[in-house]
Amino acid sequence: MLEKLFKLSEHNTSLKTEVIAGFTTFLTMAYIIFVNPSMLSATEMDPGAVFVATCLAAAIGCFIMGFYANYPVALAPGMGLNAFFTYVVVLDMGYTWQVALGAVFLSGICFTLLSLFKIREWIINSIPLPMRKGIAAGIGLFLALIALKNAGIVVQNPATLVSLGDLTKLPAALASLGFFLIIALAHYRIKGGVMIAILVVTAIGIILGDVQYAGIISMPPSVAPTFMQMDIAGAFNVGMISVIFAFLFVDLFDTSGTLIAVADKAKLLDKDGNLPRLNRALLADSGASIAGSMLGTSTTTSYIESVAGVAEGGRTGLTAVVVGLLFLLALFFAPLAGMVPAYATAGALLYVAVLMVGGLKDINWDDITEAAPVVVVAIMMPLTFSIANGIAIGFITFAAIKVFSGKSKELSASVWFLAVLFLAKLIFFPG
Repeated sequence: MLEKLFKLSEHNTSLKTEVIAGFTTFLTMAYIIFVNPSMLSATEMDPGAVFVATCLAAAIGCFIMGFYANYPVALAPGMGLNAFFTYVVVLDMGYTWQVALGAVFLSGICFTLLSLFKIREWIINSIPLPMRKGIAAGIGLFLALIALKNAGIVVQNPATLVSLGDLTKLPAALASLGFFLIIALAHYRIKGGVMIAILVVTAIGIILGDVQYAGIISMPPSVAPTFMQMDIAGAFNVGMISVIFAFLFVDLFDTSGTLIAVADKAKLLDKDGNLPRLNRALLADSGASIAGSMLGTSTTTSYIESVAGVAEGGRTGLTAVVVGLLFLLALFFAPLAGMVPAYATAGALLYVAVLMVGGLKDINWDDITEAAPVVVVAIMMPLTFSIANGIAIGFITFAAIKVFSGKSKELSASVWFLAVLFLAKLIFFPG
């Protein structure tokens, strides 16, 4: 049955190899079951329900990817998008978390339509690579700011906007320790380093009396507080257009980039460098996002950590299915997830930020007309505390610089369209 479903021999792999690969991938991304509930609970969502929604959305995405697309790519609620959901859409823009879930649902529907009608290729191919790299780096810097803020390392200052916090306080000290541990474990290529560091910092918090021990294993909490609570009608508000677009846009490029990177590592690309069954893989992503919004979590996306499983020999969807089963097993560790304080996950956020900013190495810094818009889009996300505004200002800047530099012919129709759309949005619907 497994041979028929996943074509193991055709991909020169075995059941044992795929299971080991699945465990490896899960260990590298399991930190999301601690980070996501901690982050989304700031919107007053029930953390237990978000924990369950996180595990179920990840499992659904992995099962669709494994059985339908047959790729060793795991999915879970995405880092960056969960921060945008919490700190921008809800806490800054003032929308309810129900409306934010409605926006996630609509972006998932749009993603599905783009995949079905094969519009995705046109969009991706017409958006300049530097802008894609700049957006990823900007999200990384945005995550870094949130991590430092949550840890109390960077604090508000009325005179200078921000300043250095008190590093002698427990949250700042333990968040720093967590980050140092993650980097050291990553250096030594220890699997599950991020999760290990989160658990170590949480344990220290318990020992020092800052965290109350609540147990390790229990029956899963109820998902009822967030299940089917998305406000789709509220998400049709004109001010939510840029939010829906940001969810869609970031997920689209993040997913496509991850799929290509993982497939390339696994040598699954065809002779032309294309990914067979790409639309199936994209439908797994969009389907998981729709399901996740219904359960009560932010956008679900493909994880680059899947490369870890590929490095262990994972070549088929069985790897993803194993990851999905492990996420279901994780449902019984809700007390452990509930004990994790924000400062324990701050190091993980900062580590992800480091990885995302690394893409700037591929920018042609000798071409100032490409470098300048990239810097603008990257720094505007943290400085405006908005992924959507960073994307908007980045595209406007890219188009304007190319026009003033006499390089307007380098602008594709989609870039023109997006630049005009974003300019109109900022003029008529600011904020």
